Amino acid sequence: MKLNWFKYASPATFYPLAGKLIPWFALSAAGFTFAGLYLSFFVAPTDFQQRESYRIIFIHVPAAWMSMFIYIVMAGWAAAGLIFNTRLSSMMASALAPTGALFTFIALWTGAFWGKPTWGAWWVWDARLTSELMLLFLYLGFLALHAAIDDTRRADRASALLALVGVVNVPIIYFSVKWWNTLHQGASVSMTMAPKMATTMLLGMLIMALACWMYSIAAALARVRCIILEREQQAEWLAKLTKEPA
Repeated sequence: MKLNWFKYASPATFYPLAGKLIPWFALSAAGFTFAGLYLSFFVAPTDFQQRESYRIIFIHVPAAWMSMFIYIVMAGWAAAGLIFNTRLSSMMASALAPTGALFTFIALWTGAFWGKPTWGAWWVWDARLTSELMLLFLYLGFLALHAAIDDTRRADRASALLALVGVVNVPIIYFSVKWWNTLHQGASVSMTMAPKMATTMLLGMLIMALACWMYSIAAALARVRCIILEREQQAEWLAKLTKEPA
């Protein structure tokens, strides 16, 4: 039987599907988080240079990965909403933004805790740290701009344009350690090079990344259901308002 995925482009059709998927992704997030934290804090060996302080990377690195990945996905949904004029695409972009902002804040916060014993300072105006901070401002700007405009369609278009303009910051974050002389260390995981860490460390980091990924999907699906209900109620209210006699 051929499955027609285009029918799920309708918010009314996607709403019940999202409700069925949320528990699976939420349970997966919980399971991966438990396994990842156990490996990271009880199984992974102590680093010979940074000692126990290095363990913050098991939260910091997956959060930093997700902050960039979610922004790219959010910009993709925003672009789809502009090009195809689909309501669900714009809703998904709005649903992803708070989770992306959360992971960006976690990346900056844990980075400060990692930087203090490593660099001797909570914060430095390093290229990667500064561009990551800009990413947080882009997320917050997206949310603020959308909330500032009463007309939903106009808010979707304006915030989508901001998301597309801001996507240029993502490669700047990723390549900043290669383009400039920064304090931040280079990538520990690369597609073209062997891992620079023990297998247990790498496994713990990847499992935590999966946990963040599963959580992001569950949170976005739950949030988009709320957005769908909110917009449907708003549409019904406007319809009733226009039908009322003057």
